[in-house]
Amino acid sequence: MVDGKVVVVTGAGGGIGREIALALAAEGAKVVVNDIGTSTSGEGTDAGPAQRVVDEIRAAGGQAAANTDSVAESVPANRIIQCALDHFGRIDGVVNNAGILRDRFFHKMSDDEFDAVVKVHLYGSYHVSRAAANHFKEQGSGAYVHMTSTSGLVGNFGQANYSAAKLGLVALSKSIALDMQKFGVRSNCIAPFAWSRMIGSIPTDTPEQQARVAKIRQMTPNKIAPLAVYLLSDAASAVNAQVFAVRNNEIFLMSQPRPLRSVQRGEGWTAQQIAEHAMPALRASFVPMDRSADVFSWDPV
Repeated sequence: MVDGKVVVVTGAGGGIGREIALALAAEGAKVVVNDIGTSTSGEGTDAGPAQRVVDEIRAAGGQAAANTDSVAESVPANRIIQCALDHFGRIDGVVNNAGILRDRFFHKMSDDEFDAVVKVHLYGSYHVSRAAANHFKEQGSGAYVHMTSTSGLVGNFGQANYSAAKLGLVALSKSIALDMQKFGVRSNCIAPFAWSRMIGSIPTDTPEQQARVAKIRQMTPNKIAPLAVYLLSDAASAVNAQVFAVRNNEIFLMSQPRPLRSVQRGEGWTAQQIAEHAMPALRASFVPMDRSADVFSWDPV
């Protein structure tokens, strides 16, 4: 599917990123495995995870290079793309997968907790995408795959930082798709459901929590990889600006915000008229305060 393409996968030292890197290599891609080796909350560094995935790819006969630069700042993000150019001479695809979590209820969240998560997920995706953009433009081809989340698309408790970054990433992807389609460049998002160390801290103190974790454990990271490989391939040349979700053996095309219902008044509105007429008319179409688990309420297939 991606024979000869050069793809950067960020956060590829474990979990979903690792599975995508392995799948790309198995399908013929040359892979830059980027991972700084932090904890799930972003502390520390370790070159080991990225190198272990590279060794695994090479042992299977594939081609890969390790990179340990951070996505959160422009200069190191540019070095990630330069790594692909130095080792393989070109860049054809980017998978923005790197991420951290610092969950906290909104009224308890610190500025640092908000900034750190947004810098990795949203700024990181911007920096790496921007570093590849001119190369894509000049060669008239390229594909981005960004990992979003139903925490942003739908909602979850205690993740204002993560949710804001992940929904912002959907808008970033759409803007990239619109701005760069004339150069043959595509940009799509995947919201993955999978057990990884990013969600390994979910509490299991009650039978209900234990049952929830048991269901999530069924959704292994390798189930996400095939869609990412496809979106990076030429077979997906007509797929652009879309948001997908993958949950075990299910693939969903997700909706994007569009008008649901409208009211109008020729002479304009007063606040009182809005209270008496507009809101009662619109209320039947209000979006409920769902969380991800409310929308995806059935067991994984």
